[in-house]
Amino acid sequence: MSQLSSRCSRHVRACLIFSLLGGLIAAPVAADQATIPGVEVERLARSSQSWNGHPLPAYRPEQPEITLLRFRIAPGARLPLHQHPVINAGVLLSGELTVESKAGEILHLKAGEALIELVGELHFGYNAGTEPVDLIVFYAGNVEQPIMELADGAAGHQH
Repeated sequence: MSQLSSRCSRHVRACLIFSLLGGLIAAPVAADQATIPGVEVERLARSSQSWNGHPLPAYRPEQPEITLLRFRIAPGARLPLHQHPVINAGVLLSGELTVESKAGEILHLKAGEALIELVGELHFGYNAGTEPVDLIVFYAGNVEQPIMELADGAAGHQH
């Protein structure tokens, strides 16, 4: 604590900011439970399982790499059968999306809903609605690791 006091006397302004931020970061309150004037936070999803209830895998120890993709899917369009070797989650901004696993499990998403996607399980999504789907997906992978792998014989491309 003496080093912090010493730093505070030399850099009072920086120390106050550091102390305030440190207090916020160290507080046991999650960011979506904090009360900050003028800021509204809504938890869209939090889970250790994908949407079908299967547990998410452990993270790999290699260098992490985050990817954010925005999908726009026209009415009637369908993504090819694929799987993700990395944990990923998304938020449907507009439209309606249906996701089906190869095992026959089905998830219907509407605008504003979030999903924690399947990992290592074949599935596909499609837009059965009348308006375009606008979807943001966050992938937590590793450098040089694919985020999507097409099933054998599936048309399309990898991201």
